[in-house]
Amino acid sequence: MTYKCEFHAEIENDYNEAYAWYETQKKGLGERFLTFVRKKIEQIGENPEHYGKRARKDYREAQVDIFPYLIVYKIYKQRKTVLIISIHHTKRHPRKKYRN
Repeated sequence: MTYKCEFHAEIENDYNEAYAWYETQKKGLGERFLTFVRKKIEQIGENPEHYGKRARKDYREAQVDIFPYLIVYKIYKQRKTVLIISIHHTKRHPRKKYRN
């Protein structure tokens, strides 16, 4: 069963920052990044339990294909909702990927 994906208020900042950086590296690379992130979010919505639990037991992480980013999220089974907490670069401090 497909889950509805909701986003933390700061996700847009994560998205825009990464997009802008990739576009400065090579025209079109930012769009490619967004495509891969959207695809992974769609996969999470289709099967949110596919990706394993991590350090904090309520959170799960899905690696974005090709790019060094994780999508961190929580599942709310009763509401059939996934809350995307962050789009986190893997080189940043791990604690910064969890938001409340």
